Amino acid sequence: MAPVVKKTDAVKKAAAAKKAVLKGTAKVQRKVITSTTFHRPKTLRLARVPKYVRKAVAKAPLLDQFKVIKFPLNTETAMKKVETHNTLVFVCDVRANKKQIADAVFKLYQVKAANVNTLVRPDGTKKAFVRLVADADALEVANKIGFI
Repeated sequence: MAPVVKKTDAVKKAAAAKKAVLKGTAKVQRKVITSTTFHRPKTLRLARVPKYVRKAVAKAPLLDQFKVIKFPLNTETAMKKVETHNTLVFVCDVRANKKQIADAVFKLYQVKAANVNTLVRPDGTKKAFVRLVADADALEVANKIGFI
């Protein structure tokens, strides 16, 4: 029989290092699946980097102050509102809301609105009653607009 050669510590260490390099030292740990349904894992979603812009010109806002307010009303009842209630009456775009109407009045005539009441008339247009703040006079604004 061949003599049994005992491995020295250096040889054992070298063999262990070789095994670690070849197989790796990380322990494989299996993930425990608790759900019976498969959910596709979320992967990296990169933002688009287009080669060219799809629209040549940016879209203009749908309702600016000139489109919101069409024209002031100067009927007898509207004039009475101007004199007694410090209120201006306008015909507006049907799609405009009260905030947009108040902003448009401020941009066009530089007066603040205390509140805005609206109604849609039977002919399909929107009428807005814009009551001005106490320090603004509706008669002066109506004069400035030019319908008195």
